Amino acid sequence: MRVGVHINRFDHGGGGPALGAELAATGAAAEAAGVSRLSVMDHYFQMEFNGGAEAPMLEAYTTLGYLAAHTSTVRLGALVTGVTYRHPGLLAKIVTSLDVLSGGRATLGIGAAWYDREHDGLGVPFPPLAERFERLEETLRICRQMWDPQANGPFEGEHYRLAETLCVPAPVSSPHPEIMIGGGGERKTLRLVARYGDACNLFATSPEEVRHKLDVLRAHCEAEGRDDDEIRKTVAYTGEPATEGDLDAFTRDIAGYGKLGIDTVILAPRIGEPAEWIERFAAPAVQRLAELD
Repeated sequence: MRVGVHINRFDHGGGGPALGAELAATGAAAEAAGVSRLSVMDHYFQMEFNGGAEAPMLEAYTTLGYLAAHTSTVRLGALVTGVTYRHPGLLAKIVTSLDVLSGGRATLGIGAAWYDREHDGLGVPFPPLAERFERLEETLRICRQMWDPQANGPFEGEHYRLAETLCVPAPVSSPHPEIMIGGGGERKTLRLVARYGDACNLFATSPEEVRHKLDVLRAHCEAEGRDDDEIRKTVAYTGEPATEGDLDAFTRDIAGYGKLGIDTVILAPRIGEPAEWIERFAAPAVQRLAELD
């Protein structure tokens, strides 16, 4: 298994002026450690359980563009973009720009959105859950169409209508930036993974629960006529051993997931200065996971 790192806090001790240097150091540390991907949260406000709305939060794709300029190998993306945050045509263009400028390292991580406070706070519409899933599917279709150089033309959906789906320059990634759909909802989310996704992201609740989710995904793939092996499986791990630096406990926690075909474990330590943590914990974790049977 490989290791990803998710940057989810920006409460650096030096405040806002220190964030640029910390992010650059984080990118350098991640690549030196052999981390396969760096992601950031895509939220307007910090989440309530992670410091609250008054805590610092950077805009995701501006941050990813900065990281692209300070890295050369690690994959980059948001974990995950809420479908309500940006018009889908603009989102496809933003991710394409990240992919072009990073040399083909962009991932589109996307989900149905959930944080109503940030929508209300900044005046962004937050439709009911069923509509958000409808919009998510249309957004996935729009991105796929915009990333197909032969498919320029109108898009007519229930919620979005585009006269053209031009996207020039085209993505560097072939055939397009990876689409990773976040969440484990069995009726809708995993069905969308089977239909449109290149990767899924599940919570590392327990190997038994993740095995069940993967079985559900496999059934959706069969219904869609899709080979389940085409989809990269990832889990987000937020356990205390990662934050506390207990490598042995972390390895015990993770061992069961490797047998399920999990490709990448994404670590999400709730700390505002991740560069030192990557050197201290993520680097040896990369080696440990590479050695798991």
